[in-house]
Amino acid sequence: MGESPIHAALRQLTSHLDAMQIPYAIAGAMALNAFGYRRATTDIDVLLTAEGLARFKAAWLGRGYVERFAGSRELRDEEHGVPIDVLRAGDYPGDGEPKRVRFPDPAQVAIPVEGLSVLPLERLVELKLASGLSAPHRLRDLADVLELIRVRGLDESLADRLDASVREKYRELWRAARSAEPDDPR
Repeated sequence: MGESPIHAALRQLTSHLDAMQIPYAIAGAMALNAFGYRRATTDIDVLLTAEGLARFKAAWLGRGYVERFAGSRELRDEEHGVPIDVLRAGDYPGDGEPKRVRFPDPAQVAIPVEGLSVLPLERLVELKLASGLSAPHRLRDLADVLELIRVRGLDESLADRLDASVREKYRELWRAARSAEPDDPR
């Protein structure tokens, strides 16, 4: 059985970014997978700076990648049929409105995990909490944090290393993760 289209697209995208020396950090479900929480996904979330995105587009648009619409940050890998959502450093997660938590510069935060540049676990948790708290349609982000707590056995003290604006929600999810087993029908 061959490589799945999403994994082939991820490998190809990161290969292009590495070859061009464009700093990036994988986020979203692919980052969750790298940290041991296996969640199915149909797209790739990648954190880039505005400059990194512009350089990538200049080199690759029309050569295997297309924009969802002109000027879009949303791309598509045409060979593999995989959507690529670009998260831009400096923007705000969730509803996009100003808040204390912002997408960081990938050159400053990315760490190597399974051969990829990935958001560090603490930043991934912080961003998912900020997203889920600010956008009702992003409740999956809060569920992702709950599952990361369970799968990774994250400690309550992680809250102390998160932005103050999301600490209480992390503690609430940590307590919820400890109060019921995943298979408990309660």
